[in-house]
Amino acid sequence: MKKDINIPVIEPNGMDSFHFSGVSWPFNVSKDHNLFHINRIENYRDKLSFPLPPHRKTVYDLIFLTKGSSIRSKGLANYEFGVGQFFFLPPYQITSHEFMSKDAQGYFVHFDIDILKHYSLDKHLNKFNFLNFLSNPVVSVSTEAVDPILNIFHRLEVLDQETENKQMELIAFYVFALLKEASLFAGNDLKPQKNAAASLVQRYKEALSQFIYQKQKVSDYADYLHVTPNHLNKCVKSITMKSSQDLLNEMMILEAKSLLKYSNLHIAEIAIKLGNQTPSNFARFFKSKTGMMPKEYK
Repeated sequence: MKKDINIPVIEPNGMDSFHFSGVSWPFNVSKDHNLFHINRIENYRDKLSFPLPPHRKTVYDLIFLTKGSSIRSKGLANYEFGVGQFFFLPPYQITSHEFMSKDAQGYFVHFDIDILKHYSLDKHLNKFNFLNFLSNPVVSVSTEAVDPILNIFHRLEVLDQETENKQMELIAFYVFALLKEASLFAGNDLKPQKNAAASLVQRYKEALSQFIYQKQKVSDYADYLHVTPNHLNKCVKSITMKSSQDLLNEMMILEAKSLLKYSNLHIAEIAIKLGNQTPSNFARFFKSKTGMMPKEYK
């Protein structure tokens, strides 16, 4: 259901007003809310009204259910998940939350990459395929793993409730422990790629997801990443077997599809938003990559 002209980008300090719009209810937000937050779903569920409209967040988030079920989108696909399953979402990914059963219980966590960067843990994120932009976000864990995972969540709860001298280092390592636990059950988990090319490609993908409306040339991204376009292209090809332009085109098409599906923007407005194109040029580009005209897809 299309509600918004544009798909909003929400920072942590704006999440409560977005998720609980129209609800008169006191929110307890810590000073470190932008870096990390955890809450039990059962404490918030009855305050939420589903479906939640499409949006982006500037942080990673995850849900783990111990009871009930939910349906949430990542990009253009909906995913149903339930007891003993994680749902992961990377920053700047379009999502909408279609449904959550009234008996749902479990945990919601968001964290900023800076909390991991400060302790040099961010360089390991490319090990976790479920955090990638185009991967399956749902990870099912074994029954035996549930209690150890819940112990980590409980420890994070306790650490987050500290009002003075919050131990952010411990929080960062427990967040990483959650990701590591999930990776043990992610069948599509990537073998870690530790070379500089893999790191650059990951940064390029992250930049594409964040700046696709502002930058539509490979050279713009190369400048942002402080490399030459040729070097960026060589690294992308060595890791993905695609060109840097291919990845840019894929992101442009994903954004176009998302705007056609979720927003009330006219095709001409989408054409301008994605590279200041004319409607006819945008239509040709879209058809060359998808086999159909924007109007057909819409």
